[in-house]
Amino acid sequence: MATPTPHLLLRRSSAPFHLAQAHAALLKAGLAHRRRFLSKLVSLLALSPHGSLPHARDLFDSAPPRLQSPPLFAALIRAYAAAAFPAQSLRLFNLMCRRRLPAAHFTFPFLFKACGRAFAESPLPDFPRKGAELHCRVVHLGFAYDPFVQNSLIFMYSKCSNLRDARKVFGEMAEKTLVSWNAMIAAYDRSGDRAAAERLFREMPERNVTSWNSMIARYVPAGDTRAAQMLFDEMPERDAISWNSMIAVYIRAKNHKRALELFRQMQANNIKPTELTLVSVLGACAETGGLEIGKEIHNYLENNHITIDGYVGNALIDMYSKCGSLKLARKVFDEMPMKHVTCWNSMITGLAVHGHCEEAFDLFASMVRELNGVAEPNRVTFLAVLIACTHKGLVKEGQIYFDRMVNEYKIEPDIKHYGCMVDLLSRCGMVEEAYQMIKEMPVKANSVMWKTVLAACRVHGNVELGEKAFKELLEMDSMGDDVVTMSNIYAETGRWGDVKRLRSRVTVGTKGCDAAASVEYYCL
Repeated sequence: MATPTPHLLLRRSSAPFHLAQAHAALLKAGLAHRRRFLSKLVSLLALSPHGSLPHARDLFDSAPPRLQSPPLFAALIRAYAAAAFPAQSLRLFNLMCRRRLPAAHFTFPFLFKACGRAFAESPLPDFPRKGAELHCRVVHLGFAYDPFVQNSLIFMYSKCSNLRDARKVFGEMAEKTLVSWNAMIAAYDRSGDRAAAERLFREMPERNVTSWNSMIARYVPAGDTRAAQMLFDEMPERDAISWNSMIAVYIRAKNHKRALELFRQMQANNIKPTELTLVSVLGACAETGGLEIGKEIHNYLENNHITIDGYVGNALIDMYSKCGSLKLARKVFDEMPMKHVTCWNSMITGLAVHGHCEEAFDLFASMVRELNGVAEPNRVTFLAVLIACTHKGLVKEGQIYFDRMVNEYKIEPDIKHYGCMVDLLSRCGMVEEAYQMIKEMPVKANSVMWKTVLAACRVHGNVELGEKAFKELLEMDSMGDDVVTMSNIYAETGRWGDVKRLRSRVTVGTKGCDAAASVEYYCL
C-alpha cells in the first residue's frame, strides 16, 4: 500500500495521530519549512479541535522569520483569542507590527475578542487601552464599518466595562444584524442594566435562539430558576447554549441535582454538549461527589479526541480532587499540553487539602519555573500553599510563602490568607503571634479567627489571651460554643471562681426554642 503524501495527510488531518503523521511526513520530505505547508500545518494544529496550540506555537517559533507570514500570525491570534491565554494574541499582533507585517481585516475581530477576554480574566488598564488603540487602527485602515469588526467591538467594550462606547458602536451601525442586536443585549446584561436589555429585546425586528438565550442568561447571576425556567419552556427552539444557561442557573442556585438532571435531558435530546456544558456539569459533580458522571465526561472527551486543556482541564482536575481521586486529577494535569494558572491552582489546592503537602510545594516550584515570563502565581496559588503549611504545621515555611506573596509578587493578602496564618500559628502554640497578626492586619478579623485563637488558648492554657479573644467574640454577638470553651479554659487551669462567675453572667432561656438555646452574653 502506497504511503500517503504530505498533501493527502494534511487534507485528511482530523485526529491528533493524523496531524502528527502529517508533520513527520513533511519533515521527511524536507517540506516542513515550505511556506504553504507550514501555514497549513500550523493552522490545523492551532484551530482544529484535535490540534495542539502549544505544538503549533513551537512550530511557529522554530520557523525562520521570513516564513512567519501574516496567515501564520492570523491563525495563532485566532486560536489564542479563544484559548486560555488571550493576551498572547495581543503579543503576537505587537510582533507583527514591529516587523511591519500587514494584518487582514478578519484578524481584528479576534484581537478585540482577546482584549475583552483578557480584561475579564485580569482587569488591567492595558487591555482597554490596547482595544481603543486597535479601534483607531481599524478606523485608519477603513475597516471600522465591517459588521464583524463592529460586533466584536461591542463585545470588547462591554467586557471592558465601557458600555458608552459599546452603545456608540451599535448606534453607528448602518445595518444591524441579529448578531449585533444580541451583542448589545448581552452588553446591557453585563453592565447590570436589565431594563435596557429587555427593552432592546422587545425592539428587535426578529428574534432567534441567540436572542432568547441572552434573556435566559440574565437570570444566571441571580440564580433565578423560576424566571429562567419559564422562558426556557416558552422557547420555540433550543440549542446547546439554551441548555448551558439552564444548567448554569440551577448551579448558581446550588441545586446541583437539578443541573445534572438537565444534563441528562440534554443528552436525551441529542444536543451535543459544548465546553461550557462540560465545565458546568463537572462543577456540579465536584459539589455533589458525582464521580461517575465526571468519569463519563472524561471518557467522552477522550473518545472524541478532544484536547483536554483550559477550562475543561481545570474543571476535571477540580472535580477529581474534590471527589478524592487525586491520582486521576494528577494524571489529567500531567497530560495537559498547556496549563493555565487556574489548572496549577486547582492541582496544588487538591494536594494541599488532602495533606500531600510536599507534592504541593514541589508543584508550586514547578509552576514558578514553567510559567516564568508567561504568568505568575496569584492569590489563590498562595492560599493553596498556605493551606499545605497549615496541614503540616510548617510555621517557618508558611511565613516564607506569605512574605514571598507580599514582597516578591506584590499581592495584598486578604482575609483568607490571614486566616491561614492565624490558624497555622495557633495550631503550633504560637498564640501570642497569632493574636499580634490579627491586631496588625489591615482587614477586620472575623469570628472564625477569634474562635481559632480561643481554641488554641484552651489547648495551651493561655487564660489571659483567651479572655481577650472571648471578649472580641462577645462584641461580634457570636453564638456558639465560645462560652463553653472559655469556661473550660478556666476549669482546666483551676480557676473555678471564674467558671462560676462566667456561668452567673450567662442567661440561658429555652422557652419557645425547639433545638437551641438563646444566650445573652455579658463582657467579663
